[in-house]
Amino acid sequence: MRRSTLGRSGVEITELSFGAAGIGNLFTPVEPAAAAAAVDAAWDAGIRTFDTAPHYGLGLSERRLGQALRTRPRDAYTLSTKVGRLLEPRSADGDDLANGFAVPADHRRVWDFSADGVRRSIEESLTRLGLDRVDVVYLHDPDEHEEAAFNHGYPALERLRSEGVVGAIGAGMNQAAMLTRFLRDTDVDAVLCAGRYTLLDQSALDELLPEAAARGKSVVVGGVFNSGLLADPRPGATFDYAAAPDDILNRALRLKAVAERHGVPLRAAALHYSLGHPAVAGALVGTRSADEVRDAADLLARTVPAELWDELRAEGLLPKEEAR
Repeated sequence: MRRSTLGRSGVEITELSFGAAGIGNLFTPVEPAAAAAAVDAAWDAGIRTFDTAPHYGLGLSERRLGQALRTRPRDAYTLSTKVGRLLEPRSADGDDLANGFAVPADHRRVWDFSADGVRRSIEESLTRLGLDRVDVVYLHDPDEHEEAAFNHGYPALERLRSEGVVGAIGAGMNQAAMLTRFLRDTDVDAVLCAGRYTLLDQSALDELLPEAAARGKSVVVGGVFNSGLLADPRPGATFDYAAAPDDILNRALRLKAVAERHGVPLRAAALHYSLGHPAVAGALVGTRSADEVRDAADLLARTVPAELWDELRAEGLLPKEEAR
């Protein structure tokens, strides 16, 4: 599997990354054996980059991923996690359904982009993972905490990088504008941009991707299926975690029709499109089972003809000026 280096960090990632939110019980509970099997399938497919966060299942994702990776050679894979949400104990028990995660709610999430919060978050992540280090750390969803992230969280990550505690640093968000500011105003190695460079949303093309290319920094793309619509466009499908509006659904159906005329599943076209820009180092795909991992690897291995992109541009479904 193709590998790329994140910016000038020296940290390598594979073209496909295993997104571990799913094994943290995102939307649907996953049995421990199924979570372990998904990681095993990723390894067998050649995936050597794994992404998690404290937010995913209140630490469940980190615990499961760490357990599954613990017997693997530590220098053979790249692991990323995130900071910005600390997990605090709380007295009331119950099910935490916020943000789609169904897990026992003996802890709660607390926003914290302070320098102390960043260090504490990484220390607690290492404990949950049962590992001695993480390779990449992203500031996680600082949308409503912009100044705290820039004035406190980012400098803390920069110090940790200079100390050799982490190899690469960045920010991960569902928007392009603030990520562009990170590229311009800080020395991040990479940004993780979810859902903004897809067949349905090319807003990252406006500034983010050109800025990354000009500065020699990397973009990791996530949300390549826009939370489901590009995997299976149908009434009731989700687009960015909500029911898809009719106009967006119709656009997805048109994309599917073009892809199928060229003998390509829409899912494959969606994945390959998001990987097509020179600033993109890899794609992070969330998977919860071994079958889903194998499917993602198969999609990556498919050939997508250039004529498909030509027809999508001719139909007005992709920007005409974007070269593939």
